[in-house]
Amino acid sequence: MSDPYRSCSVCRFMRSLAFSAIGAGVVGYGALALGFRQENAIIAAFFGALGAVLWAGRRKG
Repeated sequence: MSDPYRSCSVCRFMRSLAFSAIGAGVVGYGALALGFRQENAIIAAFFGALGAVLWAGRRKG
């Protein structure tokens, strides 16, 4: 049986917001900690957010 919360559109939207914020924060601050310039850290944060949303939204099965 499928998870009933996985199909809720509001739940999917909120989950994508949460994972994008987490991914952007981790990758963006990680890039700054590694010595990247601020402009490059912003780009890294974008891809971190995108990657986190894609990872969270993957289908199992």
